[in-house]
Amino acid sequence: MEAIRLDKYLWAVRIFKTRSDAAEAIRQNRVLVNDAYAKPSREVRIGDRIAVKRMPVTYLFEVVGYVSSRQPAKNVPDYCRNITPQSELDKLNIPRETVFVFRDRGTGRPTKKERRELDSLMEEIYLEEEEE
Repeated sequence: MEAIRLDKYLWAVRIFKTRSDAAEAIRQNRVLVNDAYAKPSREVRIGDRIAVKRMPVTYLFEVVGYVSSRQPAKNVPDYCRNITPQSELDKLNIPRETVFVFRDRGTGRPTKKERRELDSLMEEIYLEEEEE
């Protein structure tokens, strides 16, 4: 075997749950092979680097071997090597910051004065983020 279809490879090494999920991600330009967008039928070869964008992280994989059928998880390292940089993996642990202003139940909509106070608070938060 000298090459394998990209969608079949991504399914076989368990990056996507189904082959159609892999093909759909490729069509939506969430998969790059050697820094270029590809079609599901593109053939991958040993040494190719595959980038898979799954928000918020872009995973990087290197093709180590050819595989024609879906493999058990313990066999995946024989065919695919995860080379995702640690800086990308750290994005998974970043806490999601949300600004939520608590209002007591039944107090109704904010008054004009309360709205101005909320707006000034939000402005301060956004200005602090821009300075960083």
